Amino acid sequence: MELKIAAEEMTEFLNEVFPQVKGMFSIDSLSAEKLVMRLHEDEKHLRPGGTVSGPAMFSLADVAAYVATMGFVGKEALAVTTHCSIDFMRKPEAGKDVLAHARVLKLGKTLSVTDVLLYSEGSPKPVAHASLTYSIPPFANRA
Repeated sequence: MELKIAAEEMTEFLNEVFPQVKGMFSIDSLSAEKLVMRLHEDEKHLRPGGTVSGPAMFSLADVAAYVATMGFVGKEALAVTTHCSIDFMRKPEAGKDVLAHARVLKLGKTLSVTDVLLYSEGSPKPVAHASLTYSIPPFANRA
C-alpha cells in the first residue's frame, strides 16, 4: 500500500477538522509501515498519583489509528471508530510524553483494522496495547 498524505499535510488536516485537540498530539513519523504519534504530556492529562490517565492514552490510540488509516485513504473527516479494545499494562512514567506506534493491519473497502502500542518516551516496554477498527465512508477517494 502507498501513502496518500504526508505527515505535515496530515497535521494541518487534523488541526482543521479537530481544532479542540490542536497541540495535544504530533506526528513523529508516518510511513506505509508505521506511524509514530506523540501525546504531549500535560497537567490536564494526569490522574491522581501523577500518571497519564486512561482517557488520555485512549485518545492517543484512537487518533493514531485514525491518522494511520488516513495515511492510506487520504483526508476523510467522516471516518469513525467502530471498535476499540485497549489493555493498560503498566503505569506511564510521570513527566514523559506517551508515544503511539500504530500499524494498519488490514485496509478494506469499508473497514480499517489498526494495532497500536503505547510507550512512555524512552522506555522499551509498552504501557498499553490497543486494537481499533475504523469505518471508512463508501465515498472516500481511494482510487
